[in-house]
Amino acid sequence: MGRHQKLFIFVAVTHLFNVFSRHYVVRGPEKTPYEGGYYHGKLIFPREFPFKPPSIYMITPNGRFKCNTRLCLSITDFHPDTWNPAWSVSTILTGLLSFMVEKGPTLGSIETSDYTKRQLSAQSLAFNLKDKVFCELFPDVVDEMKQKQKAQEELSARTQPLPLPDVVPDGDPQHAHYGLPALNGGPVPLGAGNPAPGLQQANRNHGLLGGALANLFVIVGFAAFAYTVKYVLRSIAQE
Repeated sequence: MGRHQKLFIFVAVTHLFNVFSRHYVVRGPEKTPYEGGYYHGKLIFPREFPFKPPSIYMITPNGRFKCNTRLCLSITDFHPDTWNPAWSVSTILTGLLSFMVEKGPTLGSIETSDYTKRQLSAQSLAFNLKDKVFCELFPDVVDEMKQKQKAQEELSARTQPLPLPDVVPDGDPQHAHYGLPALNGGPVPLGAGNPAPGLQQANRNHGLLGGALANLFVIVGFAAFAYTVKYVLRSIAQE
């Protein structure tokens, strides 16, 4: 298996007797939506290689290219006029990564959001580890991916959600959020259980005040009505 150290490119022969087929793995470039992802695909070389370009396929879902579809790039057999016989496999895969981070449409490309690409990048480890061909051809990469998965799982297990803080009025540790009793460190929702004594007293005071005002309005209204009737009767008597 060949490896380009700088760009983290891995290449493997599919079958010992099929020298025209290669499987590859590339890591997603840093500071892109593909960062952290592992992308598996294959190259199909013509017998005339390196004088004619290869076909390129992507197998891992990535959000940029269709899976298991010939890609139309300037470094593939779709464009033999732009092919350079001096280009190596490493050059081809470097060019693939260059096209991957671009957004221009081409035959075999798809349009997705950066969020989708990041999601697929995170899912690429599990996807590739389920691929028997991938695991057979790239055992070193499989070990690396399993270690990365384990580290992610341990980090997730250590990360616990923080409890919501309680608002405690007047320094009373037994009440939180509008003076309601706290249960296991969390406030009891409004309407749950018996309301606090302070809240009951406030409700009673509010009811008494409302009743007194209503009675006052009735008395004043009745007095005004009586005065009006008296005034009308007096006016009629004078006439």
